[in-house]
Amino acid sequence: MQLDQATQEQLRQWESELADEYEAIVKQNLKLDLTRGKPSADQLDLSDALDGILKGDYKAADGTDTRNYGGLDGLPEAKELGANLMGVSADKVLVGGNSSLTLMFQMMLTAHQFGLTGPDSAWKNDGDVKFLCPVPGYDRHHTVCEQLGITMVPVPMTDTGPDMDKVEELIKDDPRIKGMWCVPKYSNPTGVVYSDETVERIAALGKIAGPNFRVFWDNAYAVHDLVDNPPELACIMKACETFGTEDSVLQFASTSKITFAGSGVAFVNASQANLKGFKEFLGTCTIGPDKVNQIRHSRFLPDRAALMAHMKKHAELLKPRFAAVLDALDKAFGDTDLGQWQEPKGGYFVSFDTRAGCAKETVRLASEAGVKLTPAGATFPYGEDPEDRNIRIAPSVPSVDEVKGAMKVFVVCVKLASVRAQLGDQ
Repeated sequence: MQLDQATQEQLRQWESELADEYEAIVKQNLKLDLTRGKPSADQLDLSDALDGILKGDYKAADGTDTRNYGGLDGLPEAKELGANLMGVSADKVLVGGNSSLTLMFQMMLTAHQFGLTGPDSAWKNDGDVKFLCPVPGYDRHHTVCEQLGITMVPVPMTDTGPDMDKVEELIKDDPRIKGMWCVPKYSNPTGVVYSDETVERIAALGKIAGPNFRVFWDNAYAVHDLVDNPPELACIMKACETFGTEDSVLQFASTSKITFAGSGVAFVNASQANLKGFKEFLGTCTIGPDKVNQIRHSRFLPDRAALMAHMKKHAELLKPRFAAVLDALDKAFGDTDLGQWQEPKGGYFVSFDTRAGCAKETVRLASEAGVKLTPAGATFPYGEDPEDRNIRIAPSVPSVDEVKGAMKVFVVCVKLASVRAQLGDQ
């Protein structure tokens, strides 16, 4: 099906056939959901040993009674878990509660309102604050900026990460740009892993930007591989040490898709200067995180080997779900001009680009046919995809058979939306 080469007669015939197929699907009253990248129940079951793992022993390695107040930094063994996740030194890790998103919001709030290195460093002092957002990207990052009134500037994603020529140009031209969001490994939603060159250039941004510039390095999928020989992500902090830009990067990670999604442990890795400023803020709103949960996780995942063995179990559950998505796309669109996608080697999403102007209609048709998808435009700041193309597919929660069923609907909706758009253009 090559729409640009089709005649009006062919298009009308395809539209009629697809409309009949679509109506038959609607009558099935399906209820399938591919909206959010959550672990399935089977994945959550992998961590059930967390329940009861302490057996009444609440003492941390340093003698801390984890049931009591205090410990703003987090337990030493929990810091080691965060260090194992991010490939950094444990003495530069702060351990929080269950959500890295919470840490990201708190860190951005601190930088914006109070300053990470004193009141004079607060972003709000400089008026209209701007942030670079690689697109397509993670919708919740965009929401954080919106909540704080930070203007978002889209930057195109490439196969090696953000368009760094564009990033450097924008930063040099506009001092109001105070930072950039990054999901460097298995980027949400494209699955891109940043190249070594991209990591190095991002680490060097602190040399061309002002002293208050911060990269929010959301390493959410650091160990979420789907293949046996996964691509390696260069360590951003080692690169920063080379350039003397350690203050310019804040790295985040969590166990939210490793153990229990709603009861995990989150981490931030940063320079001592940034951690000092952040702890001054944290000290006003908490007397310490949930250390009982921290020690549970530390005993469940005591070292890097245990962590990676656990993640292989996750991969075995996710692989057939991703295969169902990719097989459906390849069979339906492999020899057509109806869409483009990337085959991720890890993470939680498949990013699909329709023909220009067809994403919203595809999502609408799918919804009416009983398949929920992430809203078109959600992967762009303010929910506005200028070309109306990108759709994020999240196959982790449904069963393999449900994913296959949802993809049959998705394929028909993409084709129908595309044919109707082409008919309207001719």
